[in-house]
Amino acid sequence: MSDHVRVRFAPSPTGWLHIGGLRTALYNYLFAKKHGGTFVLRIEDTDQARYVDGAEDDIINSMKWSGLEIDEGPGFGGESGPYRQSERSELYRNYAEQLVNAGHAYYAFDTAKEIEQMREQNPNQKYDAVTRMSMKNSVSLPADEVKKRLDAGEDHVIRLKVPDQEKISFEDKIRGFVSFESEGLDDQVLMKSDGLPTYHLANVVDDHLMGITHVIRGEEWLSSAPKHLLLYKYLGWNPPAMAHLPLIMSPSGGKLSKRNAEKLGIPVNVRDYISEGWEPEALINFLAYLGWSPGDDREIMSLDELAKEFSLERVGKAGAVFNIDKLTWYNEHYMRDRSPEDLLQEVKKHAAEAGISGFEDDRFLGMIRLMQERVSKVPEFATEGAYFFNAPDEYDEKSTKKAWKTETPDLVKKYMQAIKKLDDSSFQASRLKDILKEVIDAEGVGFGKLMLPVRIAITGTGQGPDLFEIMQLLGREECESRLQTAISKLG
Repeated sequence: MSDHVRVRFAPSPTGWLHIGGLRTALYNYLFAKKHGGTFVLRIEDTDQARYVDGAEDDIINSMKWSGLEIDEGPGFGGESGPYRQSERSELYRNYAEQLVNAGHAYYAFDTAKEIEQMREQNPNQKYDAVTRMSMKNSVSLPADEVKKRLDAGEDHVIRLKVPDQEKISFEDKIRGFVSFESEGLDDQVLMKSDGLPTYHLANVVDDHLMGITHVIRGEEWLSSAPKHLLLYKYLGWNPPAMAHLPLIMSPSGGKLSKRNAEKLGIPVNVRDYISEGWEPEALINFLAYLGWSPGDDREIMSLDELAKEFSLERVGKAGAVFNIDKLTWYNEHYMRDRSPEDLLQEVKKHAAEAGISGFEDDRFLGMIRLMQERVSKVPEFATEGAYFFNAPDEYDEKSTKKAWKTETPDLVKKYMQAIKKLDDSSFQASRLKDILKEVIDAEGVGFGKLMLPVRIAITGTGQGPDLFEIMQLLGREECESRLQTAISKLG
């Protein structure tokens, strides 16, 4: 095996990139960077029936957004291409025929209906060393009949001839020593009747030809590892090191599936995190810790820091529970670490989508400064801070019921009349607060008796950032208008 580390992320374009796929890509990327190696993207598009148009672009866009730089892959160059399996089909046929000629694989002519009938007799029955002799294949049929069928162009697949009663073992970089009995394996289809390889053959051939030194993939592929190891053995190749990552688990139990994730409000596809305005650094930091730990109490780490610290030895065997609250905590950290100027264009984009436009940048920047510690994601600036741009057309019922009493309109009117006397230059937060204190002192009421009603009148809600800073940003005319409207509407 080469000393130069080469790893690959090899997704199938059968749907949008899943959050678990991004974590697999991330761990491969971190391992490559840690060892000064190469990170390869390979598109495994041999399943044409399930191919989704646009899925390859989605995979690449998601990885770019996440900051994972691809060293080799479709559109990225490299000496081991092509990097789409559909463009490599001739390669696989040659190796499949080599396996047949060596007696490690065979042609099978059974129809789907015949295989179904075989399984009807026993639902757990596999196409294997026990059943292959009763099926239609080049092991059970005479050589002349096999030749006749092949010459006639009869539909067939090529199956791996799994040995009987053999132990297949290897050292998994995460799980340690792993062993399988060959009786538990089926004679895996290697080439389909459409001439395309299955994942199993294509992945082994490509990993070998692309010089992949470490295969780091999800736990769901662990049961396929013995078949892959047989293929390496029969083709006379040294297998790469293997590491099978723990599952991502749902907080409600079991694997994080699309269905239970949606019920829990957890986005499943990376494109959803992009459209919902999550910070890429937050998602990457969170995913890195979803199954791995640096071994100390650090939680915030950049991509470069993660790469420096990463090791497969510190990846756990047990499934890691997806905690949306923890991800939100990460998101708040990274979003609050950005300057208002850096956030400006994103906030304006989301505001425009919410129907808010036509305001000066200063208004947006002022709103960002006041709201940055109070929101969790960028789109929330527009939803939570809509009152910075448009007067409220309704008022929070719970807050209003608590704060708006019989004497409230008169108190609010007195405050409004007092601030009316200010000119624009003296309409400052500190002065607005002083005036409110003067009114409550003169009226002999508590601070909250006027403060909360004014907040409701200005923002429509009973909570938010500093009220007087909001008022200063809105300006005198807008504040007077809102106070007057609330008096009229709420009585």
